Amino acid sequence: MNDKELTDLLQSLVDGQISVTDGVSQLKNLPFEDLGIAQIDYHRELRQGVPEVILGEGKSLDQLKVILSAMVRRKRNILVTRLDQEKATTICNQFPDGEYDNDARTFCLVQQKIEVTGHGKVLVICAGTSDLPVAKEAAITARMLGNEVEELVDVGVAGIHRLLARQELLQEAAVVIVVAGMEGALPSVVGGLVAKPVIAVPTSVGYGAAFSGVAALLGMLNSCASGVTVVNIDNGFGAAFAANRINRKV
Repeated sequence: MNDKELTDLLQSLVDGQISVTDGVSQLKNLPFEDLGIAQIDYHRELRQGVPEVILGEGKSLDQLKVILSAMVRRKRNILVTRLDQEKATTICNQFPDGEYDNDARTFCLVQQKIEVTGHGKVLVICAGTSDLPVAKEAAITARMLGNEVEELVDVGVAGIHRLLARQELLQEAAVVIVVAGMEGALPSVVGGLVAKPVIAVPTSVGYGAAFSGVAALLGMLNSCASGVTVVNIDNGFGAAFAANRINRKV
């Protein structure tokens, strides 16, 4: 249940359109639903403004089916992250109205119109094509949370002119997410070009000494561009969630 649904319910009670008993019945499962293998936090949308997101990684196909079926019954918008192709094939067959993104490994099922609640545009910048899976996860998450999103791909520091040619796009954004692997230098460059919040996402892309993203992470944490915020390695979802909160306050 979200703010609008709760307001409509209470107004119906005040107007006498439903009885107190009916109101109590509708509110009975408001905080959460115990499915045995999971307890879905329906109260999260009231507390945080966004519904619970499902982490697909580590969950069995049967567990995912139970959770998704419950959320479908409640007419909730659904976002599943880190869902592999094999599980996604079965999930898409059972829930054909959903959409799977193979790069981002996300499954989205929109049952209620997504209202744009962000005050500005979230720009997701991707250093290289190899970083696209993480950048796509960030972009899809930000859109599902109610933000207008723009994507800028393959503008890493190996050819910095590609980024500098898009200055107008940089300045239009309210929040910038920068996704990069290797040495992780791109967020520092972007941080020095804009006055907007910059969220850096290190990826596990790179050769041996990149240490599966640790080198990029340390580079971003030691950025000389003041105000660059860093999330965990490959955490496009976390970056988008943070950007969503910032964009609602802008």
